[in-house]
Amino acid sequence: MNSRAYIAEWRAIRALCLAERPDIVHTHGYRSDVIGGLAARRSGVPIVTTVHGFTGGGAKNKLYERVQRLAFRRFDAVVAVSRPLAEELERAGVPPARMHVVPNAFDCAAPRLSRAEARARLGIAAEARVIGWVGRLSDEKGADVLIDALARVDPGVRVSIIGSGRSRAALEARAARLGVAARITWHGTVHEAGQLFAAFDLFVLSSRTEGTPMVLLEAMAAGTPIVATSVGGVPDVVGPGEARLVPPDDPRALAAAIQERWSDPRAAAERAAAAAARLAREYDIAPWLTRYEQLYHGMRAVRRDLPPRFRT
Repeated sequence: MNSRAYIAEWRAIRALCLAERPDIVHTHGYRSDVIGGLAARRSGVPIVTTVHGFTGGGAKNKLYERVQRLAFRRFDAVVAVSRPLAEELERAGVPPARMHVVPNAFDCAAPRLSRAEARARLGIAAEARVIGWVGRLSDEKGADVLIDALARVDPGVRVSIIGSGRSRAALEARAARLGVAARITWHGTVHEAGQLFAAFDLFVLSSRTEGTPMVLLEAMAAGTPIVATSVGGVPDVVGPGEARLVPPDDPRALAAAIQERWSDPRAAAERAAAAAARLAREYDIAPWLTRYEQLYHGMRAVRRDLPPRFRT
C-alpha cells in the first residue's frame, strides 16, 4: 500500500484478522504497533509487541514514538529487549503485569567467515589495524563519536564502516574536517554483514541509545574485542570482564579505550574470549524460543468476544 494509506492499511489488517482468526498478532515497530496491533485488537485478536528501542531524532519521529508509547497501553503483552527499556516503558504507562523482558538471542551455530575470508570480502589488507563499526548511519547510533575519537587515536589505525543512512554525507564531511577521511572506508550496505566481524581487530559500538543490539552479539560470536558505550541493555550483555565500556558522547574516553586494544592486546583477547563464552551460555536461541512460546500460550486465553456479526 501507499506509505500514507493508514486507514486503508488498518481496514485491510482488520479484515484479514476477521477472515483468518489468528490466535495472536505480534508486531514490531511503530507503524505496525499503531496500525496493525490496534486493528487486530479491534478484531478480537490478542496482541503482543516486541519493543527494540527508540531512535529519537526529529520532531516527526518523536511524535510517531509518542503515539507508539500510547498504543502500548492497549497491548496484551509488551516485550522489551532489555531491562532498562522495560523500566522506561513502565514509566510511559505500560502496566507492569503486561511487561516481559526477553533479550535478543543469537544462533551461535550460524556460519561465519574466517579472518582471512572476511578481510578479503571487505578488501582489508592482512596487516592493517582496523576498527569495525556496523549499523544505521543516523544520530542515535553515534558514528560521529567514533569519527571524533579516531582523530585522537594512533594514525595507523583505520575504520571500516558498514551500513547506510541519511547521515552519511554529514559524517563524511565531519571526517574531512578532522583530517581522518583517508582512514575511513565506507562499505555501505553489505549482504550478510554478520559473517564479517572476524575481519576487525576491534568492534566499536558508539551508540547514544540501544536495546539489546544484535551487532554486539555478532561481535561476541566472532571473538572480536569490543569497546561499547554503556547505554540501554548493553551493560546487561557485556560487563567489564567481556568488553571495555565507556560513557556515550565522550570521544576522549572512547579513544582511550580504543588505544588499549593495541597497548594491551592480551587483556583485549581475554575479554573477547569471555564475551564469546557468555554469549553461548546466556543468549542461545533455544531458551529464547521457549520464553516466546510460553508467552504465546498464556495469551491465547485473552481472546476478546466479538459482536455476533463478526463471529465465525
